[in-house]
Amino acid sequence: MKLDGIRVLDLSLFLPGPYMTTVMADHGAEVIKLEPPSGEPVRNIGERAGGQSVWFRNTHRGKKSIVLDLKKPDQLAVLHDIVRTVDVFVEAFRPGVADRLGFGPAAMTALNPRLVYCSISAFGQDGPLRDKPAHDLAVEALAGTLSTNLGQDGQPTHPNVPVADATASLLALSAVLMALLRRERTGRGDVIDMAMYDATLSWLPNATGAVLGADRAPDVKQVRQWGGGAFYNIYATKDGKHVVLGGSEHKFVENLLRALDRDDLVAGASGPPGPAHEPAKAFLRETFRTRTRDEWEAWFEGRDVCFAPLLDLHEAFHRPHAAARQMLVRDEDGNLHIGLPIKFHDEPGTLDPTLPALGEHTEAVVSEARQRLGR
Repeated sequence: MKLDGIRVLDLSLFLPGPYMTTVMADHGAEVIKLEPPSGEPVRNIGERAGGQSVWFRNTHRGKKSIVLDLKKPDQLAVLHDIVRTVDVFVEAFRPGVADRLGFGPAAMTALNPRLVYCSISAFGQDGPLRDKPAHDLAVEALAGTLSTNLGQDGQPTHPNVPVADATASLLALSAVLMALLRRERTGRGDVIDMAMYDATLSWLPNATGAVLGADRAPDVKQVRQWGGGAFYNIYATKDGKHVVLGGSEHKFVENLLRALDRDDLVAGASGPPGPAHEPAKAFLRETFRTRTRDEWEAWFEGRDVCFAPLLDLHEAFHRPHAAARQMLVRDEDGNLHIGLPIKFHDEPGTLDPTLPALGEHTEAVVSEARQRLGR
């Protein structure tokens, strides 16, 4: 696999860091999860299956678990020994905590100059918000994305994908892999300062036209991707479910409205989003209420229109395409896992469903580190 031979020491908790290192483990990296004596919190959060939380199962499969109390000098010394033998170090403490406890980037890269040290935090290692506590929702609020996530009542509502967590995790993975690639040429690692805030702001090139081009906040309901366009919108169906039109290219507009005998609406629905789309929206709202979601799915079959039924999560994971893409995997014990999203032709990743008991590998990992160091 692509990351065979790469050793990762992961001190992060909850979602961004653990998700990133799970992707690495799925592709061959040896991931050592250093848990606090109380354990990774997500071991005990949410629904359980097969004796483990589903969250923990999908962010810690195939990893090793060690437990060290890093406030004790002898345990910190053990951590230092392990750091000398790994390639990647991941932490997600508040800025300054790792330094104070003796495993900050300067100290760890001094021990191991080849180390890629990745810090994931809410707002980064500097700046006015550096010390502010925050999880995903608060970061999205301060990054402005929550203001665009409006319900039908026009009020901000909870985002259903943890945008700040996800973007930071994926960019941190990219940064780690870039640093490892560069290390092949220079022999030296690097230090990564990954802020969830920065990551969230950076993923908005399609949504910042008004901000960067007109010096104002967007009028959310008039922006294409947030409901301003008739052909990038959500519509209720006869059975109380919903369907989506997800592409506003002229050919899609023309293909659907001609099929529904409303050529007169094509010009307005093909132009810029906003009030000109209202007549098409009104027609489509009325039209989609005449059939059930499944009836519309059958009607659209074979038509060149960007259409989708709006599925709940259970439906989505149990559709034939999810099965074909191996995005829902059942292990030998019958437990379900989210599959691998990165698919290589050569050296594909492998889902290892093994879950570590708390501290299960402490003795073995410490012993191996000392052997590598000739002790």
